[in-house]
Amino acid sequence: MVFDTAGAGVAFLLGRVLFGAILAFTGLNHFLNGAEMVPYAEFKGIPLPGLAVPFSGGMLLFGGLAIVLGVYPVLGAGALALFLLVATPTMHDFWAVAEDEQQDEMTSFLKNVGLLGGALVFLALGGVDWPYAIGVGLF
Repeated sequence: MVFDTAGAGVAFLLGRVLFGAILAFTGLNHFLNGAEMVPYAEFKGIPLPGLAVPFSGGMLLFGGLAIVLGVYPVLGAGALALFLLVATPTMHDFWAVAEDEQQDEMTSFLKNVGLLGGALVFLALGGVDWPYAIGVGLF
């Protein structure tokens, strides 16, 4: 990938940091608030919620940090995309909740769809030649 100007590289860095940090923080939240998240995951029908919550938190934490730092960014973006692909329809099933919950769930669903789009963009971009990145990767 070629960035013609330093401004484009800085903008891309800022985008990476904002995108990755939010998802990494969300992953950290899976560990800090697991006691509340596990019963909710169980309520939503997630199999083995006691394992699924920390595992998904690890995917988010790893993926977010990988994007921010540019360390294994393809694996990180893939982990984020996989998490969002599975979690979005299972955790934010706005079509299956009570009418008074539908708007909140739809907003969360659409937010996750946007994040999935971002993860797919980062996945497509690869990552070892990102400006201001550590540049360690498999591809």
